[in-house]
Amino acid sequence: MAEPGMSVSPYWELTFDADGDVDGPERDRLLAQITERGVRDLIVFAHGWNNDRSTATALYRAFFAPVPGLAPKARIGYAGVVWPSMRFCDEPIPDLPRSVAAVEAQAAPGPALDKDTRRALLGAFPARATVLGRLARLLDERPPGDEGLAEFGRLVRLLVEPGPGGPGVADVPGEDGPAVFRSDPVAACAELAGALAGLGTAEGFALPDPWNGAKELLRQATYYTMKRRAGTVGEHGLGPAVGRLAAAAPGVRVHLVGHSFGGRLVSFALRGLPAGVRSVKSVTLLQGAFSHYAFAAALPHDAGRAGALRDRQERIDGPLVCCHSRFDTALATFYPLASRCADDDRSVGGLALGRLLGDRWGAMGHDGVRAVPGTAALDLAAALRGPLPGSGCVNVDVAAVVRRGGAPSGAHSDILHPELARLVLAAGRIA
Repeated sequence: MAEPGMSVSPYWELTFDADGDVDGPERDRLLAQITERGVRDLIVFAHGWNNDRSTATALYRAFFAPVPGLAPKARIGYAGVVWPSMRFCDEPIPDLPRSVAAVEAQAAPGPALDKDTRRALLGAFPARATVLGRLARLLDERPPGDEGLAEFGRLVRLLVEPGPGGPGVADVPGEDGPAVFRSDPVAACAELAGALAGLGTAEGFALPDPWNGAKELLRQATYYTMKRRAGTVGEHGLGPAVGRLAAAAPGVRVHLVGHSFGGRLVSFALRGLPAGVRSVKSVTLLQGAFSHYAFAAALPHDAGRAGALRDRQERIDGPLVCCHSRFDTALATFYPLASRCADDDRSVGGLALGRLLGDRWGAMGHDGVRAVPGTAALDLAAALRGPLPGSGCVNVDVAAVVRRGGAPSGAHSDILHPELARLVLAAGRIA
């Protein structure tokens, strides 16, 4: 019998705050119950951007639903990670009704930041209510001239100033330094508006409105905050929690799954695993929103540097499976745009679509793990025929199913397919 409100059983949730501190009673409940429930394989799923617990739970309910039928004899437990992320409400979420509502809201006249997005921003930046109020007013009013844009840029800069815990860790050296927030905000907004128009998401053939670029600048501020937070929660929260689980229930095999920034979260959990812990038997990344060079021992454009997760795939007693799709517009365009904006040596101008693809700013979920020798490459059909490699990195082209979705994110959230649930089971060798 499934848990109330969930499609599978036994199911637990693990809630983390922005610093990676776990909800103690939730963790202790899982540790106390997992052995008595006879669990042998625990699938731990981390969501990407969303605005509330109910959205995360709905994602887990839908993704997990086919698993019992695919492995009826397996003794599987399920855990959903809940961490403080956010999305703009014009960004879709995995195949849920609110996605339709978001599209309708985007088409309807109204404030530049709808009430749900404002509420989410307050949750992401709880100490910046006054700043966020002024940013919202500026986006509504769109004052002419440069003065308003300059003030907007100054206020956005306040949001991305690192807190006491520092700016977080980069996927590759230099990537997490958002130079765009330190540059001339008037020029940055104009260039971002031009880039968005060139990608078909803003003004079309009309002269780009720099205030569209200003909204994108605010989106980039939330992007960097969530990106840093995902790494922090993974390394300082989920990794140690898996270590506690290994000590309490050494026979339980753990399988980490992450969508979007949740892929970054579960990957950085490998950095936080206590020494000697070998309970993680597989990691599956669903459209991972972090650098395709994160696991590289040497960066192709700078051989003297490595990715932040160099060799961390060796902490897995099994494979790291990276799902990627060419139909993921968010990772084909917006992720490189954001990463390029962070580069100290480049302008945000000239961001033609053709120049974004396949360059040094690419994302896992668009073209897979890069610069890791021995990485296997399969299409989805071959991966499901199996068996998958028993260790190392495995790129799986899932474009056969991850292909639906409109602007601006394309198929980034099109992950609710039984084939992907089968892939998680195959990666973990769950019978």
